[in-house]
Amino acid sequence: MDERYISQFDTKHIGKIIDSDVIVIGTGIAGLYTALNIDEKYKVLLMSKAALDTNNSNLAQGGIAACVGPEDDFEAHYEDTLRAGAYYNHRENTRILIEEAPMHIEKLLKFGVHLDRDEHGKLLATREGGHSKRRVLHAKDATGKEIIRGLGEAVRKRNNIRVEENIFVIDILTEENKVLGVLAVKKWGEKAVYKGRAVVLATGGIGQIYKNTTNPLVATGDGIAMAYRGGVKVKDMEFIQFHPTAMYTDKPGQKFLISEAVRGEGAILRNVYREAFMEKYHPLKDLAPRDIVSRSIFTEMIRTEKPYVYLDITHKSAEFIRHRFPTIYERCLAEGIDMTKEWIPVAPAEHYVMGGIETDASGRTNIRGLYACGECACTGVHGANRLASNSLLEGLVFGGRVAEDIHGHMENAKPESLLISHIKKAGGNKNTIIDLEEIKGRLKNTMDQHVSIIRSEEGLKKAWREIEDIKAMLRMQEEESIPYYELLNMTTVALLIIEGALKRKDSLGGHYRLEKMEG
Repeated sequence: MDERYISQFDTKHIGKIIDSDVIVIGTGIAGLYTALNIDEKYKVLLMSKAALDTNNSNLAQGGIAACVGPEDDFEAHYEDTLRAGAYYNHRENTRILIEEAPMHIEKLLKFGVHLDRDEHGKLLATREGGHSKRRVLHAKDATGKEIIRGLGEAVRKRNNIRVEENIFVIDILTEENKVLGVLAVKKWGEKAVYKGRAVVLATGGIGQIYKNTTNPLVATGDGIAMAYRGGVKVKDMEFIQFHPTAMYTDKPGQKFLISEAVRGEGAILRNVYREAFMEKYHPLKDLAPRDIVSRSIFTEMIRTEKPYVYLDITHKSAEFIRHRFPTIYERCLAEGIDMTKEWIPVAPAEHYVMGGIETDASGRTNIRGLYACGECACTGVHGANRLASNSLLEGLVFGGRVAEDIHGHMENAKPESLLISHIKKAGGNKNTIIDLEEIKGRLKNTMDQHVSIIRSEEGLKKAWREIEDIKAMLRMQEEESIPYYELLNMTTVALLIIEGALKRKDSLGGHYRLEKMEG
């Protein structure tokens, strides 16, 4: 178990204490939608680690899966979700996700989000991997960007919502199994205490613990780590989704995602020998669930001794490609690839964590007044592998449910006095200077090498030892900085993933053990 708090503080001696009714941490789809659904009589503080639109949701290209037309039905979406999740899904919560979707899509549109429609005004839907029907609603190939634009504008119009950008939440403050607020620091300021009768963690993903990820720099698993330190239950962390088609470049850093929707519109995966290989691995071929496609690509990369395969959509008209995928088309051009004539080199990259902070169907954790929703939460709806375009939907459905439950919680939650202090034990050394970037690189390389698409007992144990060493080194410091806090959070999350992977001896969904391959 980690030390309860990672920073020294004493609430009696902190100069700045700010009161709110509800604190929402994170400004992706889950955080924004939760804030907008909280009654306007409550003061809501919405906190973002960077700018409001710096999050995974803003990068989501493909769309949002929902049954909104007569061509589809709840049962088909439910079965597709279970099949993709290796039938490990929480059945009741999955029903909620799918059956409450139309209501929340309608609400999303009322908040000012524009999704693509045909000439008659009907919402357009595409098909993606693992889906049996066309049910993925979209805004060209930048659906997340449009959703964050619309919800962000709606948030800024609300008098009861205050937005704090470029603020890092260090820890949630708890006492006697209830939440009291958070300790946070501005990137250029002093620590401050933010009091709240309810706190919502909507902090997104964990991708930055991997060398190759589609996630932005802010995705360091802070919410999961601070919840774990606070005694909150965390589950299913071994299930990591690697998106099959991130654009391959030899440049380090965040990888550009080539949306699932490209394959949904007919793109074919080919190896360097020009072979369309997915028919060897799954009857759905290029539209198989993501875990299967990623492993198949990984296998082809090993077989051909190349660090990529190709994605081919050149059989579609140039006009169609430019209209349907303008963002991807322009990004490919910037990399010297004309996707209307050339194949795109792609390779898997970490994309999403199916596990996270354990919650019920209303986003409640085992700490009173502390909620979680979106990618950092685990309701069990994704099972062992998420179905494409169910993540934005989860942010809506369970963000809405969190807001609804908070209304009942607030009626009984009284403002509490907040007297907490944490003084670090002696033993740190201010004189020892460590290179945080170098240590972060070690962590990322370890995760990529041993805790990736295919895992082994030996590799996982090696990764555990390496990251425990990194954590011990960090604990010897007395540094108080945002990069230091982030790196501590990253080590906590990495160890939670490895622990889950070591305990789960059999392969399932996004967790694939070399010794126990699925039959």
